[in-house]
Amino acid sequence: MPKMKTKSSAKKRFKLTGTGKIKRKHAFKSHILTKKETKQKRNLTKTGLVHESDVASIKQQLCI
Repeated sequence: MPKMKTKSSAKKRFKLTGTGKIKRKHAFKSHILTKKETKQKRNLTKTGLVHESDVASIKQQLCI
């Protein structure tokens, strides 16, 4: 049987932490930033964790 391939889109968007959680970046930080408050832009810069309901599907895409 051939090897499982990792989804390239998932590989670029998600990283695994040391404890096995999945890190992600926030959306809405790429363009049209003039109408957004400084506080909102600053908070969107920080990384977040993937919600527990989505973890299984992302792990499957990453072949973990």
